Amino acid sequence: MFAVSLTEDAQLRPLEPWQAEEFLAHIDRAREYVDPWIPWATRSTDPDSARAVLQRYADGQAADSMRIYGIWLDGVLVGGTMFVSFHTDTGNCEIGCWLEPAAEGRGLITRAARLMIDWAFRERGMHRVQWVNAAHNVRSANVARRLGMSLDGVMRSAFPYRGQRHDNQVWSVLADEWPPKPA
Repeated sequence: MFAVSLTEDAQLRPLEPWQAEEFLAHIDRAREYVDPWIPWATRSTDPDSARAVLQRYADGQAADSMRIYGIWLDGVLVGGTMFVSFHTDTGNCEIGCWLEPAAEGRGLITRAARLMIDWAFRERGMHRVQWVNAAHNVRSANVARRLGMSLDGVMRSAFPYRGQRHDNQVWSVLADEWPPKPA
């Protein structure tokens, strides 16, 4: 298994079905905070359902269509990143993330997402990397900005959550724009 250092005390590693109990414990700590943004957080309520979420990503990785990675801080799973979709035929992919409050403010998501974007462009030949967030999720939009992404637009009333529909922002960066020039 590989691990990539994000900081001296944080690592990015694959998140796999055999880690379902650790994943569930993390989601239980973070549920209230990540549930509005990550639909599978609602469905991960016991070891079997947590394993099913991770198995879906494992199957997606085997099909080269999605992947999921965990972020460990001081050996504790505190969040992660994912390729929500990965389409080598069109050269388009979407990345996403989540993080529990205890790990915020350290730049872990931005570092991990940069690694993913760099890999998608340099190793896999992707043309476009997309980021979608609920329009009222300011923290997520700020990550997209830090990654040098452009706001493509807003999909109005695109995301149903607990009986209400929310707007989604769509951000992207293209291969010929990567890496972004320092501000």
